Amino acid sequence: MIMKILRLIILSGLIFSLQTSFAQLNRTEKKFVKYIDDHNDEAVELLKEVVNINSGTMNFAGVKQVGEVFMKKFEELGMETEWVDGKAFNRSGHLVARIEGGKGKKIMMIGHLDTVFEPDSPNQEWRPVDNHWVKGPGIADMKGGNVIILQSLAALNSADLLKDMNITVVMTGDEELSGRPLDLSKASLVEAAEWADVALGFENGDGDPTTAVVARRSSSGWKLTVTGHASHSSQIFKPDVGAGAIYETSRILYQLYQELSKEEYLTFNPGIIVGGTTVTYDDANNQGTAFGKSNVVSKDVTVTGDIRCISPDQLARTQQTMIKVVSNSLPQTGAKIEFEQGYPPFAPTEGNSKLLDQFSKASQDLGFGVVKPVNPSDAGAADISFTSGLVEMGIDGMGLGGTHGHTIGEAGDLRTLPMQSKRAAVLIYRLTRK
Repeated sequence: MIMKILRLIILSGLIFSLQTSFAQLNRTEKKFVKYIDDHNDEAVELLKEVVNINSGTMNFAGVKQVGEVFMKKFEELGMETEWVDGKAFNRSGHLVARIEGGKGKKIMMIGHLDTVFEPDSPNQEWRPVDNHWVKGPGIADMKGGNVIILQSLAALNSADLLKDMNITVVMTGDEELSGRPLDLSKASLVEAAEWADVALGFENGDGDPTTAVVARRSSSGWKLTVTGHASHSSQIFKPDVGAGAIYETSRILYQLYQELSKEEYLTFNPGIIVGGTTVTYDDANNQGTAFGKSNVVSKDVTVTGDIRCISPDQLARTQQTMIKVVSNSLPQTGAKIEFEQGYPPFAPTEGNSKLLDQFSKASQDLGFGVVKPVNPSDAGAADISFTSGLVEMGIDGMGLGGTHGHTIGEAGDLRTLPMQSKRAAVLIYRLTRK
């Protein structure tokens, strides 16, 4: 809490205490700054409008309604728009907006339309806290980031530059709860990444605009099923009965903890476990039942969990270790582990670091100070992960400053809306000049 307060003090100082001359900006970049300042009230009103539209992931109509608001805005900038229907992956769909008019860097900008707040959530509307902070569903994660995408492109358009750029915007409708199969759900992201040179993500990162994300860990699942020999408990450990499913499960989980828990940037978590004589498990709803007695050796156990890694190599090594541990069974038991497809890691690269340096330089030239990388351990999976290995460089966390994401107290700092829009506009302009 103390560190969060300090960050807010630093941010306030960056925005208000520094009286910047913008000496490092050229004439065109100064136009961006003026446009964004002149139109900030409109941006806030747009943010209020979309925050007040419920777009919980499974509220398909609400997600599309938010998409339609942004589609109209992108069309006003001269961009072609498309609604990618999500029926094939059981979601609302995605918004894609494009303009291809130049020979410079091809840039994709990533947002998402959905939130974690479904229609039955008590968090449904824009609620001002003071002159700067507003609470509301998805204000920071990430409707604020979507407005920043729009404002930065509108600033470029005001200088008659957008028509000569190569920009693709992808705003997904299922970032908070991905549709399946993932190869269909994330096809629009992958297609844009294969086209692009640069990926810019407008998630809110760790909520602190003095940082940006150059690496995100993966998020994928695993399922462990263990079997034993059911018998009277008085016979446990005898050669023909063995240890039982619960002992075998305990051995596996503890050995995994011993072998993997100290590795940097790696986490693996058993989130649900059911075990006993009779076990049922519902994968779709992440719930199960178990029946057993204290005087019966357990027959079945099911465990599900996740893995988070910093690179494809770390993920592969982790899975190999888990398979090896699982295969070394106690007497009269057997176990199987399965891995499900998930979000890949957004691995740290030299290109990502160079892009952060350029973003930080734009920030400093605007008078907003240095931007530092977020510790990957503090950055969860996000849509930009699906660009990893496909683009020359990418960064995330360029969205609205905020706090308490995914809770009823989610709040956004409106002072960071024009700040982040200016940073993005200057960065894109400079990338397309090179």
